[in-house]
This record gives sequence, C-alpha cells and structure tokens, in this order.
Amino acid sequence: MAQAATLARDTANTFAIRKLTGTIGAQIDGLNLARALDDATFASLLAAVTEHQVVFLRDQHLTEEQHDAVAQRFGTPSVYPVEKLMGGTKALHTISDNADSPPKADHWHTDISWLPEPPRYAFLSAISIPPYGGDTMWASLFGAFDALSKPMREMCCKLTAMHAPSPEQLAAFRRSGRFGPDIAEKVEAIFQPVEHPLVRTHPVSGRQALFLSGFMNRINGVTQSESEVLLRFLNSLLDDANVQVRWNWREGDFVIWDEASTNHRALSDHYPQDRSMRRCTVDGDKPFYRPD
Repeated sequence: MAQAATLARDTANTFAIRKLTGTIGAQIDGLNLARALDDATFASLLAAVTEHQVVFLRDQHLTEEQHDAVAQRFGTPSVYPVEKLMGGTKALHTISDNADSPPKADHWHTDISWLPEPPRYAFLSAISIPPYGGDTMWASLFGAFDALSKPMREMCCKLTAMHAPSPEQLAAFRRSGRFGPDIAEKVEAIFQPVEHPLVRTHPVSGRQALFLSGFMNRINGVTQSESEVLLRFLNSLLDDANVQVRWNWREGDFVIWDEASTNHRALSDHYPQDRSMRRCTVDGDKPFYRPD
C-alpha cells in the first residue's frame, strides 16, 4: 500500500500525498483546486510537484477558468508557439483523439524542448475518457541520470544536444489543416534548432537530470554515428519500469507535472475511441548545467 504523508493546507484542512512508485509520482487527496489556493497551500503543492515530479488529483472537474487559475499560480501560461505564430492568444487548448484524428503523442517527450526556454510546468485535465486504454506515462529524468554509471554521467555532463521540431510533429501540423498548407515550412524557418545541455540541473532542487526529449536529434561533440548510438541508449533508459509511473484516467482528473525533470507519453491503445483532454503549460527558463 502506498504510504501517505499529510501536509498543511490551511488552518482548518489538510491534504494527503500518497507516493505511487519509489521514483516518481504521487496522488494528492483532499485538495479542491476549484477553490483559490492560499499561499500556504500553494507552497505545499509546489513542494509536492518538485519532490514527486508529477502529481495526480481525482474528481476535480475544473472549468477552463479554474484550470487557468491553477496554472497562473505556477507562472505565466504559455501560448503554444504554432498557435502564437498564427495569431492565437489562448494558452488553454483541447487535445481530441477520435477515429478521424488519431493520437499523436505516443512517444517519450518533454513539451516543446525546441524552444530556447521550454515550458516549466504542465497541467492536464481529463474531459472525456474512453472505456479502456488511453493511459499516460511519465518517466523520471532524475532516475534516468542516476541509472548511468559514474563514467557515463561524467561524459554526459560535458555534452550538449540539439532540439528541433521532429518530422512527425511537422507532418502532424500539416495534417491538422488548421494552420495552412505551408505551416511546416514556416515552423522550420522560424524555430531553428536550439542547443541545450544533455544534463540539466533542476532550477529548484539542484538535482541533475538527463535532458531527454523526442525532439532531441543530435548530440554535439561526437560523430554522427556515435550520436545516434548514444541517443538510442539514453532514450532506452526511459523504458525501464523503475523510472516510470502510469496513470489510468477518469473524467475529472487533473495532473500537474514538472517539465524540467520528466518525459511523458500518451498511449494510443484507445484508438479509434474518443478521448478529450484540456491542457496548458507555463513559461520556463533556459536550461542550464551546474556541476555538483
């Protein structure tokens, strides 16, 4: 049974945190995010996200306004770069999978790592859930780094990598029909590949994390063949169940995760059933590496 720890919410109430695995993930019970978060409650919630990397809350059923209000406590909500490119101003958006729109995120990634300053936190609300399938998985980048031998950790700490929109993502932009026929070319022209450290120092805890992403396409300072081998090896670390947590959704669930220390993937085994989720992120800082 998962161990429960209680944190102060305010002078009259508490909420409980139950670890879901030994490495990543916790469920929070007794916290109603539809109500405004006072400073003490928010501090406890932020500490839980920092410690557990992803937190899950059942039975929230938040409106768009409430979802946005939670995100704003963590930072400035981000408008998705392609939406912004096309004149959009709304941070919240809905991801709908159905027979005509297959799932597109069944691969390990951290959101929009091809920005110079990728998002910091993400917020996902379950609107409509299929009767089976459609789970989401998260993997700890702390756990992936810790799984390396000392010589491998030392080598990775010296390297950087390039991040860019993937061919699959560009193809998805084209298929959507929302952004015009030349959207992929516009994205490639405007969002040039960016360089990030291969090992990222967490801006709050100071822990070291492998900064992996499905949008990382080249490790610098090594040959192309060495880069390909190293990328395959490092990405394979996320397939270890010891660094993962898997969430089986119910309608009304709300999840908050730390983009700086996790990858996630939305499983596609519910297709062609309908699945609808509302999400947003908040702005982040430039990733950095600082030696211990």
